[in-house]
Amino acid sequence: NALDRHVADGRGDQAALIYDSPVTGSKRTYTYREMLDETARFAGVLRELGVGRGDRVVLYMPMIPEAAIAMLACARLGAVHSVVFGGFAAHELATRIDDAQCKVVVTTDGQFRRGKPSPLKPAVDEALQYPNPVEKVLVVKRTGTDVEWTEGRDVWWHDLVDGQPDTHQARAHDSEHPLFILYTSGTTGKPKGIFHTSGGFLTQVAYTNAVVHDVHPETDVYWCTADVGWVTGHSYIVYGPLANGATQLM
Repeated sequence: NALDRHVADGRGDQAALIYDSPVTGSKRTYTYREMLDETARFAGVLRELGVGRGDRVVLYMPMIPEAAIAMLACARLGAVHSVVFGGFAAHELATRIDDAQCKVVVTTDGQFRRGKPSPLKPAVDEALQYPNPVEKVLVVKRTGTDVEWTEGRDVWWHDLVDGQPDTHQARAHDSEHPLFILYTSGTTGKPKGIFHTSGGFLTQVAYTNAVVHDVHPETDVYWCTADVGWVTGHSYIVYGPLANGATQLM
């Protein structure tokens, strides 16, 4: 609801997310109105796929705007997202998919590592060879590399998002409704999924971003160098700055 509030308060034309990829040279700026529109579109996609309140969605993605948009779309529906760091291998991904009992996986064809294309979807394909409840895999075109395709399961992000209306109504949820699951690294045993609830988490990250980081949305551009796959990225790339109406660099 923060995106809706910022747009209603007249900050719709303020930059919400500045995306700068030194690897590809691409730069994109999303205003708060554009972030709201993109989030609403993807929430509509998830709803059409049967994702609703309490369903789990695993995101296995690099640092691209679609990762933040997917997280926010899940929150808009009351679905629970679980972001898996793109450096984890297929078995680690499979463990988290199974434990979360996720319905949908969102990924990309590949990612860039040290300036060169590196496959990502093949790890999803391998992970889904284990028993799993996944119904759909949504794939963002990132590197343009060829990928194997499972008809009926795999769908291109743009094929579903393009043409979706930007008028999706956000649902209200209890403050204790789960926002996301984030797993421990698993270095000392089976990864443990930590639930974070909506009200407490959002209050804390908005407060610390404003007071500890001393971010002033009217004048500052804020940059958190973490990855969205870690709690720091959840807190200070997506939820904290955007809740406060700040401009965030990714």
